[in-house]
Amino acid sequence: MSSSKVPQSGSDTSLTDPVRYPVSASPPVRTKRAFVLILLTLFVPGSAQLVAGDRKLGRTALRVTLCAWAAIVLALLLLLFNRPLLINVITNQFASLVIILVLVALAVGWAVLFINTLRLIRPVLLVPGARPGVGIALVLALVISSGSLGYAAYLLNVGRNAIGSIFSSGPAIEPVDGRYNFLMMGGDAGDDRTGRRPDSLSVLSVDAKTGQTAIISIPRNFQNAQFSEGSPMRSVYPDGYNCGDECLINAINTEVTNQYADLYPGVADPGAQATMEAASGTLGMPIQAYVLVDMEGFSTLIDAMGGIRIKAGGWVPMSGYFDEATKTHGMPLGWIPAGEQTLNGDQALWYGRSREYVDDYARIQRQQCVQQAMLKQLDPATLLAKFEDIAKAGTKVVDSNISSSQLGSFVDLAVKAKGKEAKRLTLGPPDFDASFSTVPDFDQIHERVDQLLASASGAQSAGTADDVMAVPAAGGGHVQASGSRSPGVLQAGGSTAQQATPAPADFTPVTTTPEGEPITAEMLNQLKSEGNEEAIRQLVATNGQCAPL
Repeated sequence: MSSSKVPQSGSDTSLTDPVRYPVSASPPVRTKRAFVLILLTLFVPGSAQLVAGDRKLGRTALRVTLCAWAAIVLALLLLLFNRPLLINVITNQFASLVIILVLVALAVGWAVLFINTLRLIRPVLLVPGARPGVGIALVLALVISSGSLGYAAYLLNVGRNAIGSIFSSGPAIEPVDGRYNFLMMGGDAGDDRTGRRPDSLSVLSVDAKTGQTAIISIPRNFQNAQFSEGSPMRSVYPDGYNCGDECLINAINTEVTNQYADLYPGVADPGAQATMEAASGTLGMPIQAYVLVDMEGFSTLIDAMGGIRIKAGGWVPMSGYFDEATKTHGMPLGWIPAGEQTLNGDQALWYGRSREYVDDYARIQRQQCVQQAMLKQLDPATLLAKFEDIAKAGTKVVDSNISSSQLGSFVDLAVKAKGKEAKRLTLGPPDFDASFSTVPDFDQIHERVDQLLASASGAQSAGTADDVMAVPAAGGGHVQASGSRSPGVLQAGGSTAQQATPAPADFTPVTTTPEGEPITAEMLNQLKSEGNEEAIRQLVATNGQCAPL
């Protein structure tokens, strides 16, 4: 008979339990039960099965949930107390692969739980009007949970591939005198070139504890660069890179790549390594690593960031073709106006490379400003929102010998440096006179670099406060000794020019002619078509002034 199906004494209430036995519940209770089970699966995966379904499955899923929560708590603690370790774990090639596989497994497991929850809901018991709402709620919960984990695994894989493409697997580097020193090179590379000829060279010196940064810009036309001790190139140029006007520091990369690569066995990029050694010997400071940025791909990275925001001191031409016969450029392809601007990738590339109507030193100031703007505006929100595009652009733009094992430490330093004003020095105007890069005084360079680093480390040199150098931001003018009695600025050879040092970003963009007429692209193009180059030169003379917004 049916007596075998009748529950034993004390079990009658179980048949009336609406959570486990919805048949006995009223339609409103069934609808409420469906939404509760969806919420339980979303916030405490496994709990829906524990109270309304397969308890063994529920217990297993709940254990996994508790382990996942413990891992999240551990990650948050590391974020608060040991951020470099957390980043190193995430960026490690093996660890990141394990994390990706775990995320995928969790996403699949969570999806299985939602399918099982749908079975527990038993949609056929719901009133027809409630079924669409319950179905939509379950799909949304599935997307929020499994979909988010799957997307996180995808982004982590994108980042893992980018890190593998950009950074090396070599040994970690140690700070020297409490600082990490990097050479930043920006140049063009193409199918018709062997090696890059860097258009910009900057050394970033970062305090290993505070993140306080000093930036030293080396003009691309710097002559007689000294190779550091131990550099293989000292056997070729023992007295410095001094073969004449052709021996500019930006030619080292190509020359070593084409002629002396055999001096650097096992080195991935001999030209970049030799250029780094030349910068090190010239500045009298150890440089441990380099980052090489391909300027043609640079615009892709800026576009991936959504552009950069700057305040431009003067109009900058996007130069047209160059006529070798007349040594002049053709009609500009466009103009970047003075004032507050948001530059896309192509505009930012031209803003950093254009030197028409001005000298290389105005361009260096703009390049420094673009660097500052990128660092300032690449905040966590931008990085997360555009991570995939930025990571993919980075593989086309950046090459480096920095070890991927130290990314955690360096990202942590970048976070500390954010908001701190960088100290600056340029081996040319405005910190030295225009001829200095042709006939440099290396003792003076070393002295000024030591003063700069002392200032950037928050320590004073021996003596009085007058010895400490205050270095302005890009476009900020000359280096001036703090506490000096006159408003003069230091020039090469110790001479002093009577010119006050403006505060960083304390400049007014030149947007009108001396007569008060607004400067426009049409006006500048008209002057160009008339051949009045001097008038344009006067109107755009302040385009080296720049500040990130």
